Amino acid sequence: MKDIQRIIDYKFNNIKNLDEALTHSSYVNENKTIPMIHNERLEYLGDAVLELVVSAYIFHQFPSMSEGDMTRLRAGVVCEPSLAICARKIGLGGFLKMGKGEVLNGGRERDSVLADAFEAVIGAIYLDGGYEAAQRFILSYLENDIHSLKGLKWLADCKTHLQEQLQKDSQDLIEYRVIGEEGPEHEKTFTVELTHGGRFLGQGTGRNKKEAEQAAARFAIEENQLYG
Repeated sequence: MKDIQRIIDYKFNNIKNLDEALTHSSYVNENKTIPMIHNERLEYLGDAVLELVVSAYIFHQFPSMSEGDMTRLRAGVVCEPSLAICARKIGLGGFLKMGKGEVLNGGRERDSVLADAFEAVIGAIYLDGGYEAAQRFILSYLENDIHSLKGLKWLADCKTHLQEQLQKDSQDLIEYRVIGEEGPEHEKTFTVELTHGGRFLGQGTGRNKKEAEQAAARFAIEENQLYG
């Protein structure tokens, strides 16, 4: 607990908030005799706080930006791959209390688990220290992303943008294929492989097939610099 508080530069007044944020549902399911609360409620709260903080920041920083562009920018910042990267910067996967089965299935490195845990930590900080504490934490990880992604309208629909870029020079088939499914039924993670004319372009994961396809398309755009 001391280590993660040092890393995130926030000291909890009530350490139970942090403990709950770091408790995955799989751990609770495997230890039903011990009274514990998993982090899904805090994830719900953190998601709402995250949306508000990023929305308010974009609104004030870019006064001439249209509603549509603000929405697209927020979507590019507040997404599973972006939040998973933030979680990895903290080393969050190593701090999570998880069930043995989830660990064996690679849960500590799964984007969906890490993104959810990051949101749960936001929720815990908000409960413990209020809006300003949560705002400081969020912007310390996402402020640079907001500015670097400003103007990248393709983030709203990576699949459509990728298709437009590829079809400028080729009519070869663009194919998204599910190559993996992990996790319990209520918390599945899909992995999709993207090919163009049979050539591998990227891979992505998500909580559903559509999200995984968008992640794969974003990877392909960034990896191949298909910005348009």
